[in-house]
Amino acid sequence: QVQLVESGGGLVQAGGSLTLSCAASGSISSINGMGWYRQAPGKQRELVAKITPGGYTNYADSAKGRFTISRDNAKSTVYLQMNSLKPEDTAVYYCNADLIFPVVTGVYEYWGQGTQGTVSS
Repeated sequence: QVQLVESGGGLVQAGGSLTLSCAASGSISSINGMGWYRQAPGKQRELVAKITPGGYTNYADSAKGRFTISRDNAKSTVYLQMNSLKPEDTAVYYCNADLIFPVVTGVYEYWGQGTQGTVSS
């Protein structure tokens, strides 16, 4: 069974930090892009950051300078280091990955179950 399992959410005060992790598991040949999205109450899901297998990154304007995305290809894991957190960063954070499987052609998009990040003022 293929899964993206997230960890690292929690409650932090404004100005603090959180580190999220997401590990892909199952019969996967390779992973293309990996990323993090978030959804705040009453808002649409939005991109936070993405990273290619080679390490090229793309950030939402709200994340630039405060968040850092990285990945460990050997562990099929993507990380999101979030610093200088603000109350408006409060959201459910979702891991996203484009997966390639050994028995079928194509690239398939998978999502994690989400992890709550709450920033208190």
